[in-house]
Amino acid sequence: MSFILIVVPVFIILSVGFIGQKLLKLDIKSLSTAALYLMLPFLALQTFYENELNMNYLYILLFCLLLLFGLILVSFIAGRMTNRPHSKTSAFVLAGAFMNSGNYGVPVILFAFGETGFQYAVIMMVIQSLLMNTVGLYFAAKGSKSGGTLKASLIKILKMPVLYGSISGILLQIGSVSIPDFIYNGMDLIASAAIPTIMLVLGMQLASISKKNVEMKELSGVIFIRLVISPVIAYAITVMLSLDTLLASVLIVLAAMPTAANTTMFAVQFDTEPDLVSFSTLVTTSMSIITVPLMVMLLS
Repeated sequence: MSFILIVVPVFIILSVGFIGQKLLKLDIKSLSTAALYLMLPFLALQTFYENELNMNYLYILLFCLLLLFGLILVSFIAGRMTNRPHSKTSAFVLAGAFMNSGNYGVPVILFAFGETGFQYAVIMMVIQSLLMNTVGLYFAAKGSKSGGTLKASLIKILKMPVLYGSISGILLQIGSVSIPDFIYNGMDLIASAAIPTIMLVLGMQLASISKKNVEMKELSGVIFIRLVISPVIAYAITVMLSLDTLLASVLIVLAAMPTAANTTMFAVQFDTEPDLVSFSTLVTTSMSIITVPLMVMLLS
């Protein structure tokens, strides 16, 4: 029951976005742009500013990099074997390689593994945030139907304020610089609006999906990568790195989380198969109500 209560708020916000879009026919791109350019940079800054860097980051960073490399490789192989265009392959990477380790994963880990597991989960959330705001943005830009050359993709990333929000947060944390309360409180309000807005965008995008743009074969492939292959690769990495049991269990469960909601926003913003990415987020989130508790039971 506790696990269900963690998921319910997610579906409430999704439903509000879905119903609102059906009734009002809002401009999704405008809301997505506001979230990406105005809110997410403050959330990224806050995430890195509030979490102290320590040695555990090195182990979890290595794990995250190896997992990301493995999932990108699997996504590319899946895309190439089925002769999919670059936009589809990039969508596979977005939906398959980036998990919801933050507002979904962290509460689940706290519930399942306690305070120590929670600390590990927060570290992974921070690292995943950095990877999503760099590597994730790169693949979103690369898969854009308006052009996806390496140079064009990198230029698009450099224009994204979320990158500079992340860097600013890291520098403030390393330099032990305190932000005055009257400034931080305003930043906190904007940062707090980011996740609900992103979930609203996801709900709105789901209301606008054209079923003809989503093939079951592609959707099934993304689901398999996200919910099955990802935790299997994660398990192999934890064995290879000889991580202690608790840390290994936390990382494997987080690797089994559904697709991150941010990927939908990136896909909408860059027109990188938004229907496939958003539908993958909905389905993996729905299925995770069963798969994640099973994973926790298995590892406990």
